[in-house]
Amino acid sequence: MRQLISFIAVLILSSSVALAQQDSANPEVTIHTNHGDIRLELYPEEAPVSVENFLQYANDGFYDGTIFHRVISHFMIQGGGMTPDMQRKATRDPIVNEADNGLLNKRGTVSMARTNDINSATSQFFVNVEVNGALDHVNKDNSRSWGYAVFGRVIDGMDVVDNIRFVETNPRDVPKEAVIIESVEVH
Repeated sequence: MRQLISFIAVLILSSSVALAQQDSANPEVTIHTNHGDIRLELYPEEAPVSVENFLQYANDGFYDGTIFHRVISHFMIQGGGMTPDMQRKATRDPIVNEADNGLLNKRGTVSMARTNDINSATSQFFVNVEVNGALDHVNKDNSRSWGYAVFGRVIDGMDVVDNIRFVETNPRDVPKEAVIIESVEVH
């Protein structure tokens, strides 16, 4: 009987530990594209505003039918705000730039896209296909040195990213054949 009670206690403890680990795990999403799937791990501890923003757009279905509209083979692939006919989708208000979170724009990381206005990121994001140290936070002196906020990384499907990075583009870095984000699934 004592062995049975010990076994049950171990089972309960193991289940509790597994649930606690599951609850503390970083959120993951899958970007389903017409070129394949890209699975991301997001970093809410380092970039809480960016992650919450991205997840809200994903949960709202905002990304469904948008495209990777800017593809530069030795830099990054950018998407999440344009339709296949290059129309900009209406977004929520911009978010604060979290580029000073200690994360770097390494190959496979995902960052918020923005204009020269430091706090202008809305829905658009990009996947770094190379190490892009020039996009890292250096200081808060100006837009260039402020950097671009990394909020996640590709954990599966970098081969898909690499296929997208080499699609044929026009002189404005727009793919000649649409690279469509069919949906973004939150796990």
